[in-house]
Amino acid sequence: MTISTRAVSLVGAAALILGGSACAQKSTEIDPTVFKIYLESRIQQPASQATPEQNDAIRKELTDLYLLSDTPRAAELKEGQEMKARIELQTRAMLAQAVAQDFIASNPATEEEMRALYDEQVNEAPPLEFKARHILVETQGEAADVIAELDGGADFAELAKEKSTGPSGPSGGDLGWFPPERMVAEFSQAVQALADGAYSQNPVQTQFGWHVILREDSRESAPPPFESVRDALKQNVEGKKLQDYLASLRG
Repeated sequence: MTISTRAVSLVGAAALILGGSACAQKSTEIDPTVFKIYLESRIQQPASQATPEQNDAIRKELTDLYLLSDTPRAAELKEGQEMKARIELQTRAMLAQAVAQDFIASNPATEEEMRALYDEQVNEAPPLEFKARHILVETQGEAADVIAELDGGADFAELAKEKSTGPSGPSGGDLGWFPPERMVAEFSQAVQALADGAYSQNPVQTQFGWHVILREDSRESAPPPFESVRDALKQNVEGKKLQDYLASLRG
């Protein structure tokens, strides 16, 4: 079980109260497996890669934990209702995680299952990408004036070069191709509501200011190659299996 930096510092302070380094040197038997698990949780790498200095430091930390948890006061606190509940919750959480990992290891996603999920997702309506331009100004009134000029036949790209305060202004407001999720929500929603070749009839407000948007074109997004999403498919399939297993336990 990983112990937080704050917890370790508290343990160190308590060790001084118990007698400092002399206390840490007191003979305490530590199970090798317990030491390995604690060591790896603290250094975030395999125990075999620990340096002698890390081994010594972690052994002292763990010794302090043992010394504190073996005191008579620890035995008294352990009998408290809240402490019993905390210990039970931690135990159940670790056991639940271990059972879940064991279930997934025993029921891994097969190639056929991953392919079936991939085909199912590919056959769904493919998402759209959009090609758009925009003119960004500071006020709603300025945006309304831009729309009025467009209604009068003004060229969108030229107006963008002249009036837009956004970085795409010099290039005529050109944003190129983009998926909806790349833009802020208000902008994406406005683009999706337009038809190809149409510009917004009402100013669109975002955190950046007021926009007038021209949706030039749209296209279906090409699905990603199977191999590029294999890991995500594996997690989805195995997650679904685990959820089905949990559902059976609830039932």
